[in-house]
Amino acid sequence: MSKLVAMSLRLDRVLLDQIAGQWTLLVLGALCDNEGRARFNAIKRAVPGISQKTLTHCLRQLERNGLVERRVLTESPLGVEYSFTKLGDTLETPVSALYEWTGRYSSAVRAAQTRYDAKIATKTGSSVRGREVQKR
Repeated sequence: MSKLVAMSLRLDRVLLDQIAGQWTLLVLGALCDNEGRARFNAIKRAVPGISQKTLTHCLRQLERNGLVERRVLTESPLGVEYSFTKLGDTLETPVSALYEWTGRYSSAVRAAQTRYDAKIATKTGSSVRGREVQKR
């Protein structure tokens, strides 16, 4: 593999990691649900469990990557609004597709997790501890 191809793969991986990060997809989904534009607090309410610090960091990363733009609102009520850029708009289809897939198959994934955990517990002769099944 050439050095140029290897560098490209590393850079693509960094971007993929940022887009698919723990909170980023949820933030992108919140923007998609609001026609690509939402105030900071509306995004925070749409993503349960995210801290203000984490949301700020996530939005700054999306802004740095050219996917969202930040606009300070001076009319009442004062606030900050984030919206997709033209580049960010291109993420709406894949993000929506991933949300649709998750909604359609989450029960099948939970069933597979239960079967796997039971199989592991049977093999080890003890119950599987410390595993949490995410409920949606």
